[in-house]
Amino acid sequence: MKMLWRLSREAIRYKKLYIIAILATLGLTAVNLAAPKALSAMTGVVERGVDDAGLRQIGMLTALLVGLYLLRILFRFLSNYLAHKAAWYLVGDLRTRTYDKLERMHLGYFHDKQTGDLMSRVVNDTRDFELLYAHMIPESITNLVTFLGVLIVLLTINPKLALITCAPIPLILVSGIIFSKKVRPYFRISQKKMGELNGKLQDNLSGIHEIQSFGREEYETGKVDERNFEHIRAMLQALKISAIFHPSVEFISSLGTILVVGFGGYLAYREGLRVEDIVAFLLYLGLFYGPVTGLANLLESMQQSMAGAERVMAVLDTPCEIQDKPRAVSLKGVRGDIRFDHVSFSYSNDIPVLRDVSFHCAPGKMLALVGPTGVGKTTLTQLISRFYEPSSGHIFIDGTDIADVSLESLRRNISPVLQDTFLFNGTIAENIGYAVPDASPEDIREAARAANIHEDILAMPEGYDTQVGERGLRLSGGQKQRVAIARAILRKSPIIILDEATASVDVETEQQIQAAISGIAGTRTIIAIAHRLSTIRNADKILVIEDGRVTEEGTHEELVALGGSYARMNRIQAK
Repeated sequence: MKMLWRLSREAIRYKKLYIIAILATLGLTAVNLAAPKALSAMTGVVERGVDDAGLRQIGMLTALLVGLYLLRILFRFLSNYLAHKAAWYLVGDLRTRTYDKLERMHLGYFHDKQTGDLMSRVVNDTRDFELLYAHMIPESITNLVTFLGVLIVLLTINPKLALITCAPIPLILVSGIIFSKKVRPYFRISQKKMGELNGKLQDNLSGIHEIQSFGREEYETGKVDERNFEHIRAMLQALKISAIFHPSVEFISSLGTILVVGFGGYLAYREGLRVEDIVAFLLYLGLFYGPVTGLANLLESMQQSMAGAERVMAVLDTPCEIQDKPRAVSLKGVRGDIRFDHVSFSYSNDIPVLRDVSFHCAPGKMLALVGPTGVGKTTLTQLISRFYEPSSGHIFIDGTDIADVSLESLRRNISPVLQDTFLFNGTIAENIGYAVPDASPEDIREAARAANIHEDILAMPEGYDTQVGERGLRLSGGQKQRVAIARAILRKSPIIILDEATASVDVETEQQIQAAISGIAGTRTIIAIAHRLSTIRNADKILVIEDGRVTEEGTHEELVALGGSYARMNRIQAK
C-alpha cells in the first residue's frame, strides 16, 4: 500500500487528464447502469401486452437505448484514451528521471552493475507502470462505482436476492489476497532475469569481435539461451498461478449466478417475484460480477507493475554519495593551481588505493604520474574531478577545497582525455564540439589543428561530417585519441587530464599526440598519466607512485640522476 500511495502521488502531475478520464468513467458507469433498467422496462411493457401506448413507450425506450449506447462510445473513448495518455506521459517522465538519477550517480555505483540491467530498469520496468496508471487505477474506480451502483439497484429490486448475490464476494477477495502473495515473487524474478538477459546481450554485442575471434559463438549463444529461458520459466510460473486463479474466480462468480437463478425461481414461486425483476436481476448480474472478476486481471497487472516499480524505485531511492553541499561555491577564473594535502582513498574499507598523498602543481605546469599498473594513478585523477571522495585529506584548486565547490563548476574547468577514448555515434565535428554545443565550425577546426588531427579529417571523404560509428569504430586508435584531445582543447578548460593518451598508438602517432600536448603546454595545467616515459620527459614535475604512495618526485633529469624506480623504468624502456 505504501508503494501504491507513492505511485499514485506521481499521477498528480497529470490530474486534469485523470479527472476528465474519471468523470468519463463515471459517465460510462451510469450508462451501463441505466441500459439494463431500460431493457427491463421494455420487457415489462411486452409482458403486459403491447397496445398503442405501449408501442410509443417501446419506441421511446429504444431511442433512449440508442442514445445511451452512443454515449457509451464517447465515454469509453475519453476514459481509455485520456488515461493512457496520462499513463504514457508518466512512463516517459519516470524513464527520464531514472536515467537522470543514473547519470548523476558516483562511479562506484556502477562497479557491480550490468549496463544491460540498468537499461532494462529504464526501459522495460518503467513500461510496466502503464499497466498501473492506464488500467488499474481507472478500472479500479470504474469497478468500485459499478459494483456499488449495481448493488444499490439490486437492493431496490429485491433485498433478499441481492444479499444472496453477494455471497461469493468474500471467497473472491480471499483468493485475490492469496494470489497476490504467490504471484509477485515470480514477477519480481522475471523482471530480474530480463535485466540479466539484457546485460548479457549488451556485453556480447559490445564484445562481438572477441567472440568471433576466439570462436565462442556457440558458447555465447548457449549462455544467452540460458538467460532467456530463465526469464521465460519465471514468467510461466507466474502465468501458471494466474491460470489457476482466473478460472477459480469465474467459477465462484458462476456459483453466484446459480444461486440467484435458483433462489430467484423460489421467490417467484413463493412470493410472486415479477418476471421483469428477474430479467433485470439477470441483466445486472453481468455488471455486478464483472468488476469482481475484473479484480483478477487488475491484480495480475498490479503485481507485474509492482515488481517493476520496486526495481525502478530502488534506483530513484539510492542516495547520491557525491553531491553539492548546501552552500557550495562556484569556481570562477580558475588558474589551475592543484594541491593534494595528505589524501588517502580506498574503494572498500580494507583495501587502500592511495596512502597519504601530498603534492603541488602550479598553474600552467605539466605534472606527470608514472608507476606500475594498479597503483592508483587513474584514481588520483578521478579524485580531482570528484568522481570519488577521499577517505581522508583534502584537494584544493586555486586554494579552494573542491569538497566545497559545486560539481558543475568543478567539472566545467577540467577536461579529460582517457586511454579508452569514448566517441559518440555521430560526426567528427559533433564529437569535437560535444562539450561546447555553440562552437562554430571554425572553432572546431582550430581545435582539430591544435590536436594534429585536421589533415587526417580533410583526407576523409566527408571531412568533418564523417560518421565515426559506435564508440568511434571507423577511426584508428590514434585518430580517436586526437579527436578526444581536440574536444578537450575546444572546451578551453584550465585543467586537462591525459590518462595514457599514447598507450595504444604507434610511434608516429605518438609523436603527433606529443606535438599536440606540447602545443597546449604552458597554457593549461596538465595532469598526464603515462607508461611511455618519452611522452612525459618534458613534464615540469614527475611523481612516481608505488603501492598508493608518492615515492619519488622531480624532473626527468633529477629522477634519472636519483637512480631509483624511475631510473630503472627509463633504462628498461631505453633498451
